[in-house]
Amino acid sequence: MTEFSPEGAGADAPALAHWPPDVDALAEGWRDEWRAFLHSAPGQRLSHALQSQLAAGATIYPPQPLRALQLTPLESVRVVILGQDPYHGPGQANGLAFSVAPGLRLPPSLRNIYKELQREYGRAPQPEGLLDHWARQGVLLLNTSLTVQAGQAGSHARLGWQAFTSRVFERLVESERPLTFLLWGAHAQSMRPAGAAAGPHLWLAANHPSPLSALRPPVPFIGCGHFGQVDAFVRQRGEPAIDWLGAAPSAAGTA
Repeated sequence: MTEFSPEGAGADAPALAHWPPDVDALAEGWRDEWRAFLHSAPGQRLSHALQSQLAAGATIYPPQPLRALQLTPLESVRVVILGQDPYHGPGQANGLAFSVAPGLRLPPSLRNIYKELQREYGRAPQPEGLLDHWARQGVLLLNTSLTVQAGQAGSHARLGWQAFTSRVFERLVESERPLTFLLWGAHAQSMRPAGAAAGPHLWLAANHPSPLSALRPPVPFIGCGHFGQVDAFVRQRGEPAIDWLGAAPSAAGTA
């Protein structure tokens, strides 16, 4: 689901400047997958489409489409959160699913994610919507489509991105190291493999955090308790819990 909340976004917000991204900017474990994709038929179709749009003067977000794979190396992934489409408003998308650039109003789904965190932990998360601190702790924030044309929700959903992001997802499912997959909404849940193929992982599903579904049955997002369940799962393996909340507001900041 794509949301548009342009408050605070500047008209000169950064956008994609060239294609393709430098493979060396990715964490090493993802580079072979990216190279293979670029040489595949879907990858070449995607590259042609994006290069054509850029040459025609189109504005494409985010400026770093592969940022999730830069901040979260394959070997460091502990949690996978699947989104669908980058934000299409100026300055919003930053290459991480659900994350929004600093200084912008939180989009509705992220507001509900923060509400659930506060419900579970009794304290509000950091006020900004930038989720880099999650990504650096092994939370892969992966959209299934990694670019979008400005102001046109879902405009790149059929350009070929899913051939790549589905392979990234499959690579993680194949891991013998137990991971947690947070599947919020029908689109994310459709990615889950059936039966034994689900492997040793923890699979948690709930409605999408969008206001349209966050409180609805069968599994409302608000009240799902997923963040605490992730903490319990990683602690069972002797790993530290995820710092979901980020820096606590200072006394001066809350006065």
